[in-house]
Amino acid sequence: MNDTFWKGRRVLLTGHTGFKGSWLALWLSSLGARVHGYALAPDTDPSLYQLARVDDLLDSTIADIRDRDQLEQSMQAARPEIVLHLAAQPLVRESFRDPVTTFDTNVMGTINVLEAVRRCETVKAVLVVTTDKCYLNREWDWGYRENEALGGHDPYSASKACTELVAQSWRLSFMGEGGEDERRCALATARAGNVIGGGDWARDRLVPDLLDSIAGNQDLVLRNPEAIRPWQHVLEPLAGYLMLAEKLYQEGDRWAQAWNFGPHDADARSVSWIVEQLIRECNSSTQWRRETAAQPHEAQHLKLDCSRARQQLGWNPVWGLDQCLREIAAWHAAWVAGDDMQQFSLQTIERYRNNR
Repeated sequence: MNDTFWKGRRVLLTGHTGFKGSWLALWLSSLGARVHGYALAPDTDPSLYQLARVDDLLDSTIADIRDRDQLEQSMQAARPEIVLHLAAQPLVRESFRDPVTTFDTNVMGTINVLEAVRRCETVKAVLVVTTDKCYLNREWDWGYRENEALGGHDPYSASKACTELVAQSWRLSFMGEGGEDERRCALATARAGNVIGGGDWARDRLVPDLLDSIAGNQDLVLRNPEAIRPWQHVLEPLAGYLMLAEKLYQEGDRWAQAWNFGPHDADARSVSWIVEQLIRECNSSTQWRRETAAQPHEAQHLKLDCSRARQQLGWNPVWGLDQCLREIAAWHAAWVAGDDMQQFSLQTIERYRNNR
């Protein structure tokens, strides 16, 4: 990644108030990018957006990506060169509670973003972030590759598979070689594994639930302790997004495809393993127990094959899972101690960059 590429670069980042979006906004700001954020207000209190004072580092529009007119106005005002689309309804269990909003946000919201891009002559590159859960899960022991079938049992996963199809359609129909639009705009999608890190307070997520249990000196109830996921620190896929966006801007269509960003196979671990390791990192005596009530469907086994990103993009995971959990414990301890979380988070990003 060429850090100087981002200095002065105009970027529109959707979802900048969320967990991943806040970390990405901090990183872009540290590189000197001119960032315009577009998202709903943070839906947790506290939030990384609030604690790290992300609002001080960018121009922010608090609005809904389902508001097509407002989104287009913001796009035209920002005149971005690169659009990074992270805004979404990101939770599996929430998608069971409210499937209509999940599809409306993740599918129609993405269409609104891409249509706003088509009407903004300054945009040269777009990255749409989806998820590892967009694949039709067959409970394989090996990782899914980018050419595997898309699918999804739960509404969230299905909505993200639809988002992938939307992005492919817009790329082929309008933005890529042979498309209807005269202006070329390179469009790629990124499918990341389970991201964890400091500053995540979303409900029904493993690490926030565990840290809450530790703080309250209570047992943690696990829905599916044997489930295996491709866990990674949040900065790992963000590094991939930045590398890919740079390539899209500079070289175009060669990079306009789907990309996986996940950990090495050894770091695809069970839910219970993550819990036990993080409990030790936090020097806690918290215990976990299995949920006995019936639960909505969740995949049991999920891995990603990231050979394409490693071989073609030159992206590789930097922090193993042990280091990832140490970073989470350190971030959380700093917050409890009342440290300046903007500076602490920026220092975390700088340390990660120095390890790449």
